[in-house]
Amino acid sequence: CTPARAGEVALIGVIGDKAAVLALDGGDPKTVKVGQNWNGVTVVAVEKERATVEIDGKRRVLVLGQHYRGASAAPDRQSATLAADPRGHFFAEASVNDVPMRFVVDTGASVVVLSAADASRLGVDWRQGPRRMIQTANGATAGYLVKLDKVKVGDIELTNVDATVLEQGLGAVGLLGMSFLNRVEMQRDGQTMTLIRRF
Repeated sequence: CTPARAGEVALIGVIGDKAAVLALDGGDPKTVKVGQNWNGVTVVAVEKERATVEIDGKRRVLVLGQHYRGASAAPDRQSATLAADPRGHFFAEASVNDVPMRFVVDTGASVVVLSAADASRLGVDWRQGPRRMIQTANGATAGYLVKLDKVKVGDIELTNVDATVLEQGLGAVGLLGMSFLNRVEMQRDGQTMTLIRRF
């Protein structure tokens, strides 16, 4: 039978110069040896942190972590592109419940984190949420668990996003934590990070 045409191809890893670890369309990774064809992707060569593959009759060089969108890939999904500041932090000009809000991407935060002042400005009735003590870089502070009706970053709009509101210990920028980031793909290319909504 004719192999399926490749959609979005990602290089997850390499095994010496013998094989590449690939993922198609966000699926499970598979080890593909040099010379082997997998669903329309042929691994031509592997070296260091890159692999040469043949897709749709054309050769492409993928570096580790890079995605390539083939001819049969699904239509473009909601995405947002963020630029790093001089210290390497990625900031997002976002909105919560249609109110502007600035976040910094923080994969170490399990949920989105807001200050009490920002939560009030956004119309979040945070004092009604369950209260717990949260450990921050500045010590322990009271936090309230809430759900945000809508969080939008770039073209990505997510609903019912878990968040914590801190009474103290958070600066003027919120933390875009994993309750948002787990629902998107993160692709970093140097000083640029692209977030793509998962379906």
